Amino acid sequence: MIAYLEGLLAETWGTSCIVVTRGGVGYEVDLPAHTLASLPGRGESVALYTSLVVREDAQQLFGFATFEERQVFEVLLTISKVGARTALAILSLYRPDDLRRIVLEEDVDALTRVSGIGKKTAQHVFLELKYKLKVEDVPQAAVLAANGRPGSVFRDVLDGLANLGYSEDECAPVVKNILLQEPDLDVTGALRAALKALARGRL
Repeated sequence: MIAYLEGLLAETWGTSCIVVTRGGVGYEVDLPAHTLASLPGRGESVALYTSLVVREDAQQLFGFATFEERQVFEVLLTISKVGARTALAILSLYRPDDLRRIVLEEDVDALTRVSGIGKKTAQHVFLELKYKLKVEDVPQAAVLAANGRPGSVFRDVLDGLANLGYSEDECAPVVKNILLQEPDLDVTGALRAALKALARGRL
C-alpha cells in the first residue's frame, strides 16, 4: 500500500498530477478539486497522503492534503454504490468536517449536490456515514447538543432499544437496514419495525 508520497510536482491536468520522487519515479495521482487548486508550481516540493485503489483493470492512486481526508476517503470506499470516483467527487465538494456537519444536521439533500448522486443514493450514503463517521468527537457535536438540536432517528431508535436491553452491536445493522428500506419512518415507526425484526432474529 502506498500511503504517503513526497517529491517534486512535474505536471497537472484534469484532476491529476504527477509527483516525481527523489529516486526519479513519477506517480500519477488523482486529487480532490481543492487539493489540486492548492498545489505549488512545477518543480516545487509536494507531499500527499495517498490511497491505492486496485481494480481488475486498473490501479489508481488518490492523493490528499491531510491524513484525515485520506481516512474519510477510505470510509467512503466501504459504502456500497460509492466507487473511488464518487468518493473523490464527494471530497472535492465537502471536507471531512463538512460531512460531519451533514450527518449532525441530517442534511441529506447536501449529498445530492455531488455529481452522480441522486436522492436515493444520497439517502443510502447518508445512513452509512451516520453509522461509520465518528462525529461524537467533533466539537460541533457538543455545540449542537447544547443548542437542543434533536437527535437522528437512527440514534434515537438505538437509544430506545438500549433501554429495552438490546446491545448497539446487535441493533445497529438492523436499524440501518430498516431506514435504508423506509427512510421516511419516524422514531416510533422505526422502533416498532426494529423490535419485530429483532424478535424474529431471536426465535
